[in-house]
Amino acid sequence: MSPVDTPQTGPAPTLAGRIGTISGRLTMYRMILVVLAALAAYSVLLDVLGWLTFGVPEMLAHLVLCLGLTWATNRALAALFRVNPHTESSLITGLLLYFLFWPSLQPMDVAGVALACVLASASKYALAWRGRHIFNPAAAGAFATGLTGLNIATWWAATPAMLWLLVPGVLLVLHRTRKLLMAAVFTAVATAVITAELLRSGMTAGMGLWQALAQRPVLFFVGFMLTEPLTLPPRRRHQLALAAVVGVLFAVPWNLGVVANSPEAALLAGNLLAFLAGQRGAVKLRFAGTRPLTPTTAEFSFEPARPVRFLPGQYMELDLPQARPDGKGRRRVFSLTGSPGQPLVTFGVRTAGPVSAAKAALLALRPGEEVTATAVGGDFVLPRNTRRPVLLIAAGIGITPFVSYLASGGLRGRDAVLLLLARSAGEVAYADELRDSGVRVLVLMADGSTPPSGLASAAGAGSGASGRLNGQALAAMVPDIAGRDVYVSGSPASVASLRRAARKAGARRVRTDSFAGY
Repeated sequence: MSPVDTPQTGPAPTLAGRIGTISGRLTMYRMILVVLAALAAYSVLLDVLGWLTFGVPEMLAHLVLCLGLTWATNRALAALFRVNPHTESSLITGLLLYFLFWPSLQPMDVAGVALACVLASASKYALAWRGRHIFNPAAAGAFATGLTGLNIATWWAATPAMLWLLVPGVLLVLHRTRKLLMAAVFTAVATAVITAELLRSGMTAGMGLWQALAQRPVLFFVGFMLTEPLTLPPRRRHQLALAAVVGVLFAVPWNLGVVANSPEAALLAGNLLAFLAGQRGAVKLRFAGTRPLTPTTAEFSFEPARPVRFLPGQYMELDLPQARPDGKGRRRVFSLTGSPGQPLVTFGVRTAGPVSAAKAALLALRPGEEVTATAVGGDFVLPRNTRRPVLLIAAGIGITPFVSYLASGGLRGRDAVLLLLARSAGEVAYADELRDSGVRVLVLMADGSTPPSGLASAAGAGSGASGRLNGQALAAMVPDIAGRDVYVSGSPASVASLRRAARKAGARRVRTDSFAGY
């Protein structure tokens, strides 16, 4: 998704919007890497203070082995398969294995950890379908190593001393990945099963709950492994069902011969189910060209090597080829603007500077060059019942998912109102598509100017204090907002404030799609 500058016609920023803006400065992968690195440093500090008893030399050697070997084997395999290595992914895998295996200098233990690192990196290529790995690499490496008997994953991160930083770190990651609800379902199911088992053994309810959360890897598992985006199904309802199933497999004792229940076994089973439910495999996209939308936005078109399954309003993650990725990584998420039946895949992107290295690579593409689409997903889709009226609110280039609704005919015959907030008439993207849509379109300009020809101005409906859009003004523009499903799209700051305005205007059902900035 592209960043959207919040027009001054928007409501005052909220705390949620500020948090979203700050966290949005880091990509999802960088956020996870930073949190895991902080936890690793914290674990060493705990060992120094005597809260952990591994020994500092053992912990440091274990950390260096996990990071160094996953990084080196990933680069070697990437060179062998002639692909661009994803360094952040390899470091994340190394840090996960650091917390899965017991720090030790015993030769057999070290050999087992080394094998897990190599197998984790190899699983990204060997256990993959059309360029997309099927299983969580760290779980795959740990599971396979356990079968050899060299070493067994202990998930030592599940210790009370780690909770002080683990809990806020997990919450931060889940907020950034938007998987709080999925995490809540898994945590509730797994904790309930574990606590029930402990109650039957004579433990009190309080102690059972404490042991489930503080001495079992429930929180670490759900924060950093179950919610890994590449191994999840694309729709939320499938993700919630998956969370419940994995929660049961995680907590219920079972044994199938040489394979017994373990967190890694439960996760691998979930990964397989997710693979069967989603877009199977990466898709090569050949760059077809670009067209300007406004002075600061453009639409990029790609020809997919094979048909891409998606629903209007969903997004696609691109792996962009630049030689020197900046601190924001090279994978980016963009809302699809076309129809599933069209031969080209299209994205509307804000191109104004400053731009990240990934976006610079996108702008530098020449016709015929290829990028890889690694995932398709999202739940920002229209209700199936076409008789349910909708209000669509977009800030700037946040119009992109709504353009997909129009292109696919999803709004044809539906009672729909589209409200677009833009800085000026020249910054209204997809003006022709909006004009020809047949949908009631209202445009509110931050500079007070007149919208492009054929589009109605929303300024006459009133504005809030200091010229900002508030609940009262929104209710004046759309008096029947309480009976509409409201969809809000834009930057984290604009989405948070517009969602609040919609609630104050009387909206009962509000869906959001916030574009993290890069």
